[in-house]
Amino acid sequence: MSFCSYFDAHFCHSCGWIDYHYAEQLKLKSDQLHALLNRYQPEEWLKLATSPIKGFRNKAKMVATPTLEGVVLGLSEEVSLIECPLYDISMQKVLHTTQEWLRELGVKGYDVRLRKGELKYVLLTRSKSNNTMMIRFVLRSHGIIARLENSLDDLLKRAPELKVVTANIQPVHMAILEGEEEIFFTEQRRLEERLNGIPLFIRPKSFFQTNPDVAEKLYKTAAEWADESKPKILWDLFCGVGGFALHCTAPERRIVGIEIEPEAIECARDSAAQLEMSNLRFESLDTATFSATAGEKPDLIIVNPPRRGLGEQICKWLMRVSSERILYSSCNVMSLAKDLESLSGYSVRRVQLFDMFPHTVHYEVLVELVLE
Repeated sequence: MSFCSYFDAHFCHSCGWIDYHYAEQLKLKSDQLHALLNRYQPEEWLKLATSPIKGFRNKAKMVATPTLEGVVLGLSEEVSLIECPLYDISMQKVLHTTQEWLRELGVKGYDVRLRKGELKYVLLTRSKSNNTMMIRFVLRSHGIIARLENSLDDLLKRAPELKVVTANIQPVHMAILEGEEEIFFTEQRRLEERLNGIPLFIRPKSFFQTNPDVAEKLYKTAAEWADESKPKILWDLFCGVGGFALHCTAPERRIVGIEIEPEAIECARDSAAQLEMSNLRFESLDTATFSATAGEKPDLIIVNPPRRGLGEQICKWLMRVSSERILYSSCNVMSLAKDLESLSGYSVRRVQLFDMFPHTVHYEVLVELVLE
């Protein structure tokens, strides 16, 4: 038996390892990491960074399913997940309140089979530092926008933690989480989070780590590694809202952050402005475009690519840039190992595992590469 009733009742299998002792989970992940990276002969394996085992997620993604009792937030099999133990109590309470509010309004969940109903998903994000939250209603059309807006004050009164409320329009009959159009119901358009005292902003479409406790450890470690060689020029590729770049600032250090999502870059720029950092530049570009226009050679490059990894083209470009060091943060050790083959001009100095995703096979790993 695990500590999750949904898993024990075979309703949800998202946390496939939740019935393993946490120490066993960590050993399995560490063993896999060693098996994949041992051939690169790292000089040092650091002690892995652990996570809380409950209440660590800052984001909930709920399918809105129609039932005879009204909309259910959870899984498509009509199973509510609003008491998932990965969310802290305050998030569970807001999800309860939101489900009740939607039922009172008579909002219909989207029936995939019949292609009827308006509400597809409810997405809830929490700032751990101040317990404020953002909720997004992913809709098939504009059909119930007025109904939601007219009753918004009631929801905010019952769930005062909600500071940002939006509707996202996703009209396509496919398993796509969100569409391009975002409609704000509130004047506030972002959440502020603070990791290691650094202000970071979360907007609806900007990527943000889902485990803030472990993200703090990851950013702090990367900053410590970066400082060791006192780099004068640093590039942060796939920078998101600027977590790595903002943690790595120094008076004489010039930093460029690159990210394709404009909302994330807007957040990063706001953080830099709040901290009065003039030596940071954030640009909304894909890495391939930046590679064609990049200026002077950096002393250090930080990369944090999506699960697919860097890919052969970017690896070849990094080899041509030949920065003295690369810090590679990866959420997929398989793509990381493949990229390391392409970055054959670098040796692996040290490796550290960060358990960003407890109870699953997934984890984050930070690797330092040194030019040979």
